[in-house]
Amino acid sequence: MSSSPHPTSAPQTTAREPGGGGSAMALLVIASCQLMVVLDITIVNIALPHIQRSLDFSTTSLSWVVNAYTLTFGGLLLLGGRAGDILGRRRVFIFGVLLFAFASLLGGFAQNSGQLLAARALQGVGGAIASPTSLALISTTFREGPERNRAFGVFAAVSAGGGAIGLLAGGILVEWLNWRWVLFVNVPIALLIALAAPRWIRESERHPGHFDITGALTSTAGMVLLVYGFIRAAQDGWRDGLTLASFAAAAVVLGVFVLVERHSRQPITPLHMFADRNRAGTYGIMLCLAAAIFGMFFFLTLFVQNVLDFSPLQAGLAFLPVSAVIAVGAGLASRFLPVYGPKPFMVVGAILAAAGLAWLTLTDVHSTYAGSVLGPMLVFSLGMGMEFVSLTLMALSNVATQETGAASGLLNATQQVGGSLGLSILVTMFGTASNNEAEKQVPLFLEQATPAERLRFERTGELPPPWADEVLTSGVSAAFIMAAIFTVLAALIAVLVIQVRPSDIERLKGGQVPGAM
Repeated sequence: MSSSPHPTSAPQTTAREPGGGGSAMALLVIASCQLMVVLDITIVNIALPHIQRSLDFSTTSLSWVVNAYTLTFGGLLLLGGRAGDILGRRRVFIFGVLLFAFASLLGGFAQNSGQLLAARALQGVGGAIASPTSLALISTTFREGPERNRAFGVFAAVSAGGGAIGLLAGGILVEWLNWRWVLFVNVPIALLIALAAPRWIRESERHPGHFDITGALTSTAGMVLLVYGFIRAAQDGWRDGLTLASFAAAAVVLGVFVLVERHSRQPITPLHMFADRNRAGTYGIMLCLAAAIFGMFFFLTLFVQNVLDFSPLQAGLAFLPVSAVIAVGAGLASRFLPVYGPKPFMVVGAILAAAGLAWLTLTDVHSTYAGSVLGPMLVFSLGMGMEFVSLTLMALSNVATQETGAASGLLNATQQVGGSLGLSILVTMFGTASNNEAEKQVPLFLEQATPAERLRFERTGELPPPWADEVLTSGVSAAFIMAAIFTVLAALIAVLVIQVRPSDIERLKGGQVPGAM
């Protein structure tokens, strides 16, 4: 462990050397942090209908509960990794974990929508600081070779399984306690991680460097404005002044971001990464697929709880097959990548995902889970499993060793930002379709409504079931049409942009597949 460069600073706690029990405990601390950050994307999904009723969100504005987290998480992910290199990874790791805990506590006590969204955004900042640092800590904590390979394998397994654990944990917490506990649960976990880190994890050497604060702020602000524009359009239409102003401001801010990155000494987003057509195509595919998978979880969560009347726990269990089939798809791709190369799996995976989403567009108020939801979910998940391994491989292909972190970090950032942007576009489709359906359902409701029901509708503007179910289902089906279009676009990018040379396949035959478990 290197000593602090400041002679007056307090002495650091000496961490155990890796190996034996110390190695296992260090991995437990690192993996627990990654699990906490990953599952927080999905654990809140199950609670969305309850959050909506408790804090008076509209269905379109409800997407900000997801986007507030993923936008700051994705937008600041690369900056978080840079902070660990410059300031010391263990130090930054602990700060990120504690910030995540503080934001979770604030979110759990939120009394209105604004307070919850601010807390979710702060959670994203904490996650962006802790997550890339936790991955980098594996390199500094574990010896190169089998020990480090096993650690990376555990880390990857936790990252892949965190989503399913989050859905199940969210269902249990909401059903047995209430929605606030999907946020409160992070606090004791984070505190235990922060207390254990100094004992079991060594501090890394500090490297001089430059923080690209301007790049981080302009990229995140630009994406927030763009997402706001789409969600505003869903509520108030495309001719609304604030909608148009948001899009214009997003274009200006994102333009400034590109200029900043082109002239920065150490840019947060290395634009030269996009010069390689395979890597640029990979980022484009990830952008499209993230939009689809975020949308699927968001809208199916609403559908199974509001239309199929699943309890939160039943909803969490309903999504467990997704992770199992993703693992099957990833296993198939990992096994046959050295034979066929990644491109066939990128194409077939996107086509399977598109087929699953197209199947989901057929859902209506008479649909059942076994007959209309499970089948398309499994087809979609098989395709996504193939994609995850193939995209990881292609993102890291032909990358210099010193830029591996930037390439993988950019892929993760693309996933989060693509999910946020895509979800906002799907919400726009949902809002337009559901508003049109509401215009049909309101007269039908008023024909049959009792005076008390009419009075309640005039006061709240909300239709009761089954009319509300028709409105929600119409909007969800429209959103799935757009999600299917995203996956078709991903397939086209894979076909037209990705080029795998025979030498690439030969290299796969001789080495381990990145991302393979």
